[in-house]
Amino acid sequence: MADRVTVIGWDGSPLTAAARSALGAATLVAGAAHHLALPEIPPGAERVRLGSLGLAARRIAGHRGTAVVLADGDPGFFGVVRTLRAPEHGLEVEVVPAVSAVAAAFARAGMPWDDAQVVVAHPRTLRRAVNVCRAHSKVAVLTSPGAGPAELALLLDGVHRTFVICEELGTDRERVTVLTSDKAADHSWRDPNVVIVIGGGGQVEATAEPGWLLGQGPLPPAPRGWARPRPGAAGPVGEGESAPLRAAQLARLGPRTGDLVWDIGAGSGALAVDAAAFGAAVIAVDADPRACEDVAAAARGRGLQLQVVHGRAPHVLENLPEPDVVRVGGGGAEVVAAVADRRPERIVSHASTRDEAEAIGRTLTEHGYAVECALLQSVGLDTRTWTEQERSVVFLLAAQRPASR
Repeated sequence: MADRVTVIGWDGSPLTAAARSALGAATLVAGAAHHLALPEIPPGAERVRLGSLGLAARRIAGHRGTAVVLADGDPGFFGVVRTLRAPEHGLEVEVVPAVSAVAAAFARAGMPWDDAQVVVAHPRTLRRAVNVCRAHSKVAVLTSPGAGPAELALLLDGVHRTFVICEELGTDRERVTVLTSDKAADHSWRDPNVVIVIGGGGQVEATAEPGWLLGQGPLPPAPRGWARPRPGAAGPVGEGESAPLRAAQLARLGPRTGDLVWDIGAGSGALAVDAAAFGAAVIAVDADPRACEDVAAAARGRGLQLQVVHGRAPHVLENLPEPDVVRVGGGGAEVVAAVADRRPERIVSHASTRDEAEAIGRTLTEHGYAVECALLQSVGLDTRTWTEQERSVVFLLAAQRPASR
């Protein structure tokens, strides 16, 4: 095993005394090509080009001598330190940090970043990174080949954002470009790069009020809880709009950061807004233009991001990006079938009659989903007189795609 492993972060600035000392004593140096060209590396040291981190870690673990690993930015921030410290390698490391690429990118943009979401985009995680960009108004994306600015822009089709693209930070080829997301796919971008994705008008830009939690900007105050009764709602509650049903549907859906939620037949937007408050990206669909306006207003009132699509399902669903979970608030078995064809992980719907519930359940089963159904009855009471205000009786259907499908 290596006698000593030092991980050195490099942000383009001159190496610190501690970094130079560690490099001077190294018998093995691992890093990217531009790291291995540094003049401070001893001529007799073994040089390992970092490709697969796992393979490099095994090679370092088997080295007899002093090893140094060079990495861009802060190696403890989505960097190599986690891999090197994995139990299977048994390495204890010392870290000489540098400014992270995310901190450098926001510094070049002259923006605070304690209210930003930070995601890593690989080809396998690109869709989830895009969903975070849909759901939040300030996101830093650490990109990789095949999951860069152009790919981000293509998957954000229909959602307007501003990109600040920072290429090769800390080098003499550094370049910072600001453009709208619809233009980013028309260019070729150099690696490595960081993309700051901003806009959408949801969260408020940083104010004099200091924050206290990374990734959370100043949000308008909102009551605690979710699936609350609609404030100021007059008259009977529409089908699918009761607070208990929404609570049950949200519990079955389990929306979370990185997910894309479809809310079909969004109505007042109460469920769509709650799903967005959990950190998920949301597309709310409704055939009624007034309902679309209500959904957009509800999102603005909560300081949340979501996309509203006016149109009638199932036809309007054809060009929407792939969902993770879907609430079908209207349209019956036909719409449920169209949704199931897109293979989301979970689908919830409801029905007012047993015949309709059986039709929806049969459709989901035929598409390979495991289906559960419950008859929900709720009665709202006026606590001043303890008299009945409203009654709701509905069948709740929840379906989950088997893991193997």
